[in-house]
Amino acid sequence: MAEDPHNGPIDALDQSEIDRLLAQTTEAEKPPVFCSDGRRAAPNAKFRIEAYDFRNPVFLTEVELRRLRLLHEDFIRYLSARLSLFLRMECGLKMARLTTLSYSKFTESLPSPTHICLFKAEPLRGIGVLDINPRLALTLVDRMLGGRGHSVKAERYLTEIEIALLEDIILIVLEEWCGQWKAEQSFRPQIVGHENNGRFLQTSPRDAIVLALALEMNFGDCAEQLQLGIPYYTIEPMVRSMQARRQREASSGGVAKKTEWKPACEDIAMDVRAQWNAWEMPLRELLSLRVGDVLELPAEILGDTRLLLENTEKFVGTVGIEGDHVAVKIKQPLFTSDTAEAPAYGRQDA
Repeated sequence: MAEDPHNGPIDALDQSEIDRLLAQTTEAEKPPVFCSDGRRAAPNAKFRIEAYDFRNPVFLTEVELRRLRLLHEDFIRYLSARLSLFLRMECGLKMARLTTLSYSKFTESLPSPTHICLFKAEPLRGIGVLDINPRLALTLVDRMLGGRGHSVKAERYLTEIEIALLEDIILIVLEEWCGQWKAEQSFRPQIVGHENNGRFLQTSPRDAIVLALALEMNFGDCAEQLQLGIPYYTIEPMVRSMQARRQREASSGGVAKKTEWKPACEDIAMDVRAQWNAWEMPLRELLSLRVGDVLELPAEILGDTRLLLENTEKFVGTVGIEGDHVAVKIKQPLFTSDTAEAPAYGRQDA
């Protein structure tokens, strides 16, 4: 107990009361949580909180990004083989980065000087960006003109003749990229322009999301990067188509394929017989049977009639009368493990 010099003794709070007051204050300051449909969540509801960078939003889930990574790995493998054949020299490609970022950040990351090719994938909307390091571009052009593929050390912009020669390689890159989407839709690459500085590009809004693919290219003694930037709204229809196709494949995977009738089987004749497994009797009694003898059969045997197709038991049925004919009503099929083949006519090899 403490004492106030003006008001006399006062009561002091112990530690348990202080903790209770702090807990009440924390609960009172807890902000409300709203669900996706606008309803306010219960105060005791548990949620998993994840950090989100609003400056660099990501519209692709981890599953979608992994599928795109697999698709672009195939693109890199085919492109490496095709460039090696075209240049008649080994060309190694490796994925350095595949991510999404804003268009402004993508253009700011482009080096200077550099060579930028602007292209379209008809009939998709949007313009893509292909960035090639000048030293790599000059080395490729030198090889196309008969050089040995040694790295060119010059740091300069490309001339019009060099750009015209480089377009052959750029078209190969774009054709291979478009070819990876042939399962969803066919595209036709088209070069729409060339630039040498990314700071002044205005092919997309600054806040547009771009799928950025960075490749490390080893050609001779030259090892440089080339980058491919595709606006998200360009590939969005293909991503949706890919998702729909995956869902159809997943839903149809558990459904058994229906048996289809083939017209060629219509005229095939088959032997159909119905029989009972009534009882067993000694051979002596069987030989003593005469015309007019009556054999008593159990009543339940009518519901256990076996239907044979080509001497193989396939169905279980019930014998009855249909008009003026004796008929067999099929109740259930017999599986392979339940069937017992009757002895076939003719000679059998042991």
